[in-house]
Amino acid sequence: MPTKLYVGNLAYSVNNDDLAQHFAQAGKVETATVVTDKFSGQSRGFGFVEMSDPAEATRAVETLNDTDLKGRRIRVDEARASSGPRSGGGGGGGGFGGGGRGGDRRRGGGGGGGGGGRRDRW
Repeated sequence: MPTKLYVGNLAYSVNNDDLAQHFAQAGKVETATVVTDKFSGQSRGFGFVEMSDPAEATRAVETLNDTDLKGRRIRVDEARASSGPRSGGGGGGGGFGGGGRGGDRRRGGGGGGGGGGRRDRW
């Protein structure tokens, strides 16, 4: 089962092939992906590499972390599991960036300063 690694601090000029070649020093690379902005297509400065086996992934972290790739010292670590899409506001609240502070903003009640000076102005 492949092991996924996070690679940070990438130069914007690094592409998928550069990443794969760099990590091939540690073992067989299954996939190498530089994350890009969906609108501009420009690199976001990080990516992911999947190594074919956990021992090779460990070797990649130990030998390639803090090495130079196209003029930047890259950061290599085991990728953490995704917690799903990001939600705005800390408890699924979204909207005004509030979320988990308690109280109903429209009524100005509850704990944690829920309304401030914005009570029922509509």
